[in-house]
Amino acid sequence: MNINQKLRVHLYQAMKEKDIASKRVLRLLMTSIKLAEVAKGSELDNTEVLSILQKEIKTKQDAIADAKKAERNDLIAEAEDDIKILEKYLPEQIPQDALRALAQELVEELGATSMKDMGRVIKALITKLAGRASNQEASRVIRDILQDK
Repeated sequence: MNINQKLRVHLYQAMKEKDIASKRVLRLLMTSIKLAEVAKGSELDNTEVLSILQKEIKTKQDAIADAKKAERNDLIAEAEDDIKILEKYLPEQIPQDALRALAQELVEELGATSMKDMGRVIKALITKLAGRASNQEASRVIRDILQDK
């Protein structure tokens, strides 16, 4: 069962169980996926869906930061609950040392020597990660490795 199918099933369950928070978050996520599918002109694969999922989590984290500045504890709690719901659909996250080892291996494999090669390395790493780490985290690790060279 791909992620899209899993989301539909869980949305249906949330509607039956009258779980308002899950229903709201899943509808938001499915809308984002649908918009991306329309923009692409075809159905998204799991990697692209995971990318959208990570983007939604990042948006919620940014909302938490803004809510903290405004001292809005109600919004902070809501965003944290939303993140917990969204994280259920991410694969198990890769440990930091394993991410660094994988990035180092790709840098050597692709012969990357400077920051100019960062785009190639990130593209390859994101493909291998398949949602097990955020793109932001992958970028940070690769930047650290290439700056040390």
